[in-house]
Amino acid sequence: MERKAEYERKTKETEIKIEVNLDGKGDYSITTGIGFLNHMMELFSKFSGIDLKVDAKGDIEVDTHHLIEDTGICLGEVIKKALGDKKGIKRYGFSSIPMDETLIQISLDISGRPFLIFNVPLIKGREGSFEVEDTKEFLKGFTNHLGLTLHVNFIYGNNLHHINEAIFKGLGIAIKEAVKIEGENLPSTKGKID
Repeated sequence: MERKAEYERKTKETEIKIEVNLDGKGDYSITTGIGFLNHMMELFSKFSGIDLKVDAKGDIEVDTHHLIEDTGICLGEVIKKALGDKKGIKRYGFSSIPMDETLIQISLDISGRPFLIFNVPLIKGREGSFEVEDTKEFLKGFTNHLGLTLHVNFIYGNNLHHINEAIFKGLGIAIKEAVKIEGENLPSTKGKID
């Protein structure tokens, strides 16, 4: 069974079309109008091994917030759709990512219960048009719509680019582990994940 999906979302603020292949090679085509978001999504795709195509437009002349949050929402929805009944997935994923002076740890569970712990100081400053607060909003949309329990822990670091990059690389590595097929059964004693 191919684990591929497409998802579209259109609001007054954004218009997003996204496609994934969970069993891909990490190939990507990302167009959002926000250079740093493109870069973070490319890192996610490469390190997760998920083929990812994103075409996103939004009211970035007002602010980048809407497009960043809605892109996270759409990524969560499309991965949830591609996972189908979730039979055979490993379900849990972990990573510890160094990026020069920065260390980030990620733990996640495709549990059906959305919950985000974002233990990262709100370092002020921008990387292009992107802040740590933007990463948190992206991840809130992602976790809520995938049904993901996600813990992001900042161990140390001070460079905003390195912190964001370690988060998105680490998320990709942990998702790759969690969506991996390990058998035929649903990884839950309840008999369902939702």
